[in-house]
Amino acid sequence: MGSFYMTYCKMKILISIMLLWFASFALAINTKTLAFSESYSKLFGHHNIHLSAKDHHVRLLLDRSSGSGFISSDMYQYGLFSASIKLPSDYTAGVVVAFYTSNGDVFEKTHDELDFEFLGNIKGKEWRVQTNIYGNGSTSRGREERYFMPFDPTKEFHRYSILWTNETIIFYIDQTPIREVRRTEAMGGDYPSKPMSLYATIWDASNWATSGGKYKVNYKYSPFTSEFRDLSLVGCRVDPIRMLPTSSNNCMVANSDLMATSLSVMTPEKRKAMNTFRENFMSYSACYDTLRYPEKLPECKIVEAENRWFKENGRLKFRHRRRQRSNHARFHTAVDRSLGQQWVM
Repeated sequence: MGSFYMTYCKMKILISIMLLWFASFALAINTKTLAFSESYSKLFGHHNIHLSAKDHHVRLLLDRSSGSGFISSDMYQYGLFSASIKLPSDYTAGVVVAFYTSNGDVFEKTHDELDFEFLGNIKGKEWRVQTNIYGNGSTSRGREERYFMPFDPTKEFHRYSILWTNETIIFYIDQTPIREVRRTEAMGGDYPSKPMSLYATIWDASNWATSGGKYKVNYKYSPFTSEFRDLSLVGCRVDPIRMLPTSSNNCMVANSDLMATSLSVMTPEKRKAMNTFRENFMSYSACYDTLRYPEKLPECKIVEAENRWFKENGRLKFRHRRRQRSNHARFHTAVDRSLGQQWVM
């Protein structure tokens, strides 16, 4: 009884905190969602891209013939990239769904990238989500973090957002910030700084995605269907040919507008929400992988509470931490339902 009461009290406190800071978050930026034909184009697997009649809902399929993906029509220098996403269910080992920004098709050897990668799993095991950052072709210095999710991402849509300014990068799941990277002088070119396009893809990553490639895609369960809706792009649009802003405004104006929103400000309440998420759901961080990086990456701030959770390879010491998911799933579902409709997009 005591344990239940403590859990109940914790949940009430956390919900109160999130309600408090969400009021400012919801008013942080007012953007409209964009029709697919207005701002995106098909990239590959055209036959596996299905658009809704109203052009605001996209299904990306993976089957034996191909994966699929789309790309934004413009590149962006700094921005907010956001979408509501629902992932494939059942057996999804080897499947990767990605929502990310990149300029690899323009800067092949010096590309920048910001990733949400969703990693499938065998039947009965949960999806995981991975964030990553590359700057100036720094692919040999991956900055991965991996998390379990506090909900079943195959049952309902959840919102995933990447905020990118010239000073900070913040990844959001629904209204919760899950990762913040502050630009430091020591990062140099590793901080993404060139215009990028937005991508959404689904593909076969059997060689690495699930248990290091132990479990492959099983096409008996195909097609694997990922769904995207409420797509939103905010930032300084850049002509992909001339690499210049498409409007007369300098991109620093768009950057200043983004930095002026509460999305860019990590208040004590938001930081507490982020730390709570990381405490319960983060399963790997390159910042704590001392085997891979004996000298820590320059932007890493070692949080002692987090440091105690991980082995020298950056992975969890205690596997039982993931079992806390059920209580926190109820917590996040309650918050999402009470707040989700208020998010102005």
